[in-house]
Amino acid sequence: MRLFFSPGACSLSPHIALREAGIPFEAVQVHLGSKRTQAGDDFRRLNPKGSVPALEISDGVLLTEGPAIVQYIADLKPASQLAPPCGTMPRYRLQEWLNYISTELHKQFSPLFNGSARAPESWRQVVREGLFSRLDYVSDQLAERTYLMGEAFTVADCYLFTVLRWTRPVKIDLGRWPTLHGYAARVTRRPAVQAALAAEGLTS
Repeated sequence: MRLFFSPGACSLSPHIALREAGIPFEAVQVHLGSKRTQAGDDFRRLNPKGSVPALEISDGVLLTEGPAIVQYIADLKPASQLAPPCGTMPRYRLQEWLNYISTELHKQFSPLFNGSARAPESWRQVVREGLFSRLDYVSDQLAERTYLMGEAFTVADCYLFTVLRWTRPVKIDLGRWPTLHGYAARVTRRPAVQAALAAEGLTS
Protein backbone atom coordinates (compact mmCIF):
# COMPACT_ATOMS: atom_id res chain seq x y z
CA MET A 1 0.00 0.00 0.00
CA ARG A 2 1.37 3.41 -0.98
CA LEU A 3 0.19 6.83 0.17
CA PHE A 4 1.01 9.70 -2.16
CA PHE A 5 1.36 12.89 -0.13
CA SER A 6 2.70 16.42 -0.03
CA PRO A 7 3.98 17.68 3.34
CA GLY A 8 1.27 19.47 5.32
CA ALA A 9 -1.36 19.13 2.58
CA CYS A 10 -4.70 17.40 3.13
CA SER A 11 -2.86 14.10 2.62
CA LEU A 12 -1.69 14.50 6.23
CA SER A 13 -5.16 13.31 7.25
CA PRO A 14 -4.90 9.76 5.80
CA HIS A 15 -1.24 9.69 6.82
CA ILE A 16 -2.32 10.11 10.44
CA ALA A 17 -5.15 7.59 9.99
CA LEU A 18 -2.77 4.93 8.65
CA ARG A 19 -0.48 5.37 11.64
CA GLU A 20 -3.39 5.40 14.09
CA ALA A 21 -4.65 2.14 12.58
CA GLY A 22 -1.20 0.58 12.58
CA ILE A 23 -1.34 -0.28 8.88
CA PRO A 24 2.02 -0.69 7.10
CA PHE A 25 2.42 1.61 4.10
CA GLU A 26 4.97 3.34 1.93
CA ALA A 27 4.84 7.13 1.83
CA VAL A 28 5.60 8.64 -1.58
CA GLN A 29 6.12 12.40 -1.71
CA VAL A 30 4.66 14.36 -4.61
CA HIS A 31 5.68 17.85 -5.70
CA LEU A 32 2.34 19.50 -6.44
CA GLY A 33 3.82 22.10 -8.75
CA SER A 34 5.59 19.71 -11.12
CA LYS A 35 3.21 16.78 -10.46
CA ARG A 36 6.21 14.52 -10.04
CA THR A 37 7.14 12.18 -7.24
CA GLN A 38 10.37 12.58 -5.33
CA ALA A 39 11.81 9.86 -7.59
CA GLY A 40 10.90 11.93 -10.66
CA ASP A 41 7.94 9.87 -11.87
CA ASP A 42 4.97 11.60 -13.48
CA PHE A 43 2.28 11.40 -10.79
CA ARG A 44 -0.48 12.16 -13.30
CA ARG A 45 0.12 8.82 -15.03
CA LEU A 46 -1.09 7.15 -11.84
CA ASN A 47 -3.62 9.79 -10.79
CA PRO A 48 -4.88 11.98 -13.65
CA LYS A 49 -6.35 14.40 -11.08
CA GLY A 50 -2.78 15.29 -10.09
CA SER A 51 -3.80 15.90 -6.50
CA VAL A 52 -3.07 14.29 -3.17
CA PRO A 53 -3.96 12.26 -1.27
CA ALA A 54 -4.02 9.13 -3.37
CA LEU A 55 -3.83 5.64 -1.90
CA GLU A 56 -2.54 2.84 -4.09
CA ILE A 57 -4.13 -0.22 -2.55
CA SER A 58 -2.66 -2.70 -5.02
CA ASP A 59 -1.45 -2.71 -8.62
CA GLY A 60 -4.08 -0.93 -10.66
CA VAL A 61 -6.28 -0.08 -7.68
CA LEU A 62 -6.12 3.58 -6.66
CA LEU A 63 -8.40 5.43 -4.27
CA THR A 64 -8.52 9.24 -4.24
CA GLU A 65 -10.31 11.95 -2.22
CA GLY A 66 -9.46 12.23 1.46
CA PRO A 67 -12.89 11.52 3.00
CA ALA A 68 -13.16 8.28 1.01
CA ILE A 69 -9.59 7.22 1.78
CA VAL A 70 -9.81 7.73 5.54
CA GLN A 71 -13.03 5.73 5.76
CA TYR A 72 -11.42 2.91 3.78
CA ILE A 73 -8.49 2.95 6.21
CA ALA A 74 -10.81 2.91 9.22
CA ASP A 75 -12.79 -0.02 7.81
CA LEU A 76 -9.60 -2.04 7.28
CA LYS A 77 -9.03 -1.97 11.04
CA PRO A 78 -12.40 -1.76 12.84
CA ALA A 79 -10.68 -2.40 16.17
CA SER A 80 -8.97 0.98 15.86
CA GLN A 81 -12.41 2.62 16.27
CA LEU A 82 -11.44 5.32 13.82
CA ALA A 83 -14.97 5.16 12.38
CA PRO A 84 -18.28 3.83 13.69
CA PRO A 85 -19.70 0.74 11.94
CA CYS A 86 -21.17 1.22 8.47
CA GLY A 87 -24.92 1.69 8.33
CA THR A 88 -25.22 3.20 11.80
CA MET A 89 -26.31 6.74 12.64
CA PRO A 90 -22.90 7.50 14.22
CA ARG A 91 -21.29 6.57 10.87
CA TYR A 92 -23.54 9.03 9.08
CA ARG A 93 -22.60 11.67 11.67
CA LEU A 94 -18.95 10.96 10.88
CA GLN A 95 -19.66 11.43 7.18
CA GLU A 96 -21.51 14.63 8.03
CA TRP A 97 -18.36 15.96 9.70
CA LEU A 98 -16.08 14.81 6.87
CA ASN A 99 -18.27 16.60 4.34
CA TYR A 100 -18.44 19.75 6.43
CA ILE A 101 -14.68 19.88 6.83
CA SER A 102 -14.18 19.23 3.13
CA THR A 103 -16.67 21.75 1.75
CA GLU A 104 -16.96 24.42 4.43
CA LEU A 105 -13.44 24.54 5.91
CA HIS A 106 -10.99 23.03 3.44
CA LYS A 107 -12.35 24.97 0.47
CA GLN A 108 -12.53 28.20 2.47
CA PHE A 109 -8.76 28.03 2.89
CA SER A 110 -8.10 27.55 -0.83
CA PRO A 111 -8.51 31.23 -1.83
CA LEU A 112 -6.14 32.26 0.96
CA PHE A 113 -3.44 29.99 -0.47
CA ASN A 114 -4.03 30.73 -4.14
CA GLY A 115 -2.97 34.20 -5.14
CA SER A 116 -4.52 36.02 -2.20
CA ALA A 117 -1.50 38.30 -1.87
CA ARG A 118 -2.47 39.92 -5.18
CA ALA A 119 -6.13 40.24 -4.26
CA PRO A 120 -7.61 43.36 -2.66
CA GLU A 121 -7.54 43.37 1.12
CA SER A 122 -11.33 43.85 1.15
CA TRP A 123 -11.78 40.56 -0.71
CA ARG A 124 -9.39 38.70 1.56
CA GLN A 125 -11.27 40.01 4.57
CA VAL A 126 -14.55 38.67 3.20
CA VAL A 127 -12.95 35.24 2.74
CA ARG A 128 -11.51 35.29 6.26
CA GLU A 129 -14.83 36.31 7.80
CA GLY A 130 -16.54 33.42 6.04
CA LEU A 131 -13.93 31.05 7.39
CA PHE A 132 -14.17 32.56 10.88
CA SER A 133 -17.92 31.93 11.03
CA ARG A 134 -17.34 28.27 10.21
CA LEU A 135 -14.59 27.97 12.79
CA ASP A 136 -16.97 29.54 15.31
CA TYR A 137 -19.41 26.71 14.61
CA VAL A 138 -16.79 23.98 15.03
CA SER A 139 -15.54 25.59 18.22
CA ASP A 140 -19.07 25.58 19.63
CA GLN A 141 -19.48 21.91 18.78
CA LEU A 142 -16.23 21.01 20.53
CA ALA A 143 -16.98 23.01 23.67
CA GLU A 144 -18.00 19.94 25.67
CA ARG A 145 -16.35 17.19 23.62
CA THR A 146 -12.85 15.80 23.57
CA TYR A 147 -13.09 15.02 19.87
CA LEU A 148 -15.63 15.68 17.10
CA MET A 149 -17.54 12.46 17.77
CA GLY A 150 -17.26 12.64 21.56
CA GLU A 151 -14.56 10.80 23.47
CA ALA A 152 -13.39 8.66 20.54
CA PHE A 153 -10.70 9.91 18.16
CA THR A 154 -11.87 9.29 14.58
CA VAL A 155 -10.79 9.99 11.02
CA ALA A 156 -12.84 13.20 11.17
CA ASP A 157 -10.32 14.45 13.74
CA CYS A 158 -7.45 13.52 11.43
CA TYR A 159 -8.98 15.80 8.81
CA LEU A 160 -9.96 18.68 11.12
CA PHE A 161 -6.51 18.73 12.70
CA THR A 162 -4.90 18.88 9.26
CA VAL A 163 -7.06 21.82 8.19
CA LEU A 164 -6.56 23.71 11.46
CA ARG A 165 -2.80 23.59 10.89
CA TRP A 166 -3.33 25.74 7.79
CA THR A 167 -4.15 28.71 9.98
CA ARG A 168 -0.39 29.14 10.44
CA PRO A 169 0.71 29.81 6.84
CA VAL A 170 -2.27 32.10 6.19
CA LYS A 171 -1.55 34.01 9.42
CA ILE A 172 -4.79 33.32 11.29
CA ASP A 173 -4.31 33.17 15.04
CA LEU A 174 -5.99 30.01 16.31
CA GLY A 175 -5.85 31.55 19.78
CA ARG A 176 -8.99 33.46 18.77
CA TRP A 177 -10.78 30.14 19.48
CA PRO A 178 -9.41 28.76 22.76
CA THR A 179 -11.45 25.59 22.33
CA LEU A 180 -9.92 24.90 18.90
CA HIS A 181 -6.47 25.82 20.14
CA GLY A 182 -6.79 23.33 22.98
CA TYR A 183 -8.21 20.69 20.66
CA ALA A 184 -5.30 21.06 18.22
CA ALA A 185 -2.81 20.77 21.07
CA ARG A 186 -4.59 17.65 22.35
CA VAL A 187 -4.47 15.98 18.93
CA THR A 188 -0.85 16.98 18.45
CA ARG A 189 0.13 15.01 21.55
CA ARG A 190 -1.09 11.72 20.07
CA PRO A 191 1.90 9.47 19.22
CA ALA A 192 0.62 8.64 15.72
CA VAL A 193 0.18 12.34 14.96
CA GLN A 194 3.69 13.10 16.19
CA ALA A 195 5.04 10.31 13.99
CA ALA A 196 3.18 11.59 10.91
CA LEU A 197 4.36 15.14 11.45
CA ALA A 198 7.96 14.01 11.90
CA ALA A 199 7.81 11.84 8.78
CA GLU A 200 6.63 14.82 6.72
CA GLY A 201 9.26 17.12 8.19
CA LEU A 202 6.68 19.26 9.95
CA THR A 203 6.94 20.89 13.36
CA SER A 204 4.25 20.08 15.90
